[in-house]
Amino acid sequence: MIRLSQLILLISLLLLILSNHQRAILPEMDFYDGARLPEPVQSDTTAEPFAVVSNDILYTINPIYDYQLHGVVVSFHNSDAWWDIYHHRSWQDFINVKDICVIWGDNVASGVYRKMAFKNTTWTCWATWPDSDTGRQFSMHQLSNNHLLIGDPRIREIAENVAIGDQIRINGVLASYSHSNGRFARGTSTSRTDTGNGACETIFVNDFEIVKKANPGWHKINLLAGWLAPISFLCMMLLVFKAPVRPND
Repeated sequence: MIRLSQLILLISLLLLILSNHQRAILPEMDFYDGARLPEPVQSDTTAEPFAVVSNDILYTINPIYDYQLHGVVVSFHNSDAWWDIYHHRSWQDFINVKDICVIWGDNVASGVYRKMAFKNTTWTCWATWPDSDTGRQFSMHQLSNNHLLIGDPRIREIAENVAIGDQIRINGVLASYSHSNGRFARGTSTSRTDTGNGACETIFVNDFEIVKKANPGWHKINLLAGWLAPISFLCMMLLVFKAPVRPND
């Protein structure tokens, strides 16, 4: 039984490493519904400023435009990541649940994203390409880094399950926001062509849909391996401690 536990542990660790890599590979362009990847729609809003409470902190949300975003998630950052010292500890910002870097339009239809690398840091999305031809083919005006403000627990759960390669749809408002604990305030971009600091969209999310889930098989394997590895390790240790001690000759 000890050897069986060791074998299961080894296999589950290998599957965990493999699936962690495979689930983050962006699918081919024909995986996506191109008709549902148009330019973001920004329009005048009638929404008034409103308040949201999260972690006993009162946030004031100031809507600027109604906003609808269709796209493919190429990178993301969870604000509760252990190494993120800003969102929770420094800023006391518990409503910006996640940042997602999204592409749409020709950036998806051309398949150029498959040659590129994307990465999110605390508040920025980085896109890199291997050569100048790829860089010319890719439009930075069809990419956005989006700070997602979420008050609804149901929407929060959907956002937390978003992964690289997913096709998504978001309805909400572009907004600035502030909170009652200290001097914290954050704005939003209202243009898809700006760059640098302040170029990210801050969206208070009213509706969130994962239109198409990328790499579902690898996500399931990763989840299964994530459970099997610690369970098999505990079983192995238990069997080792319970094994009879052989007397010395």
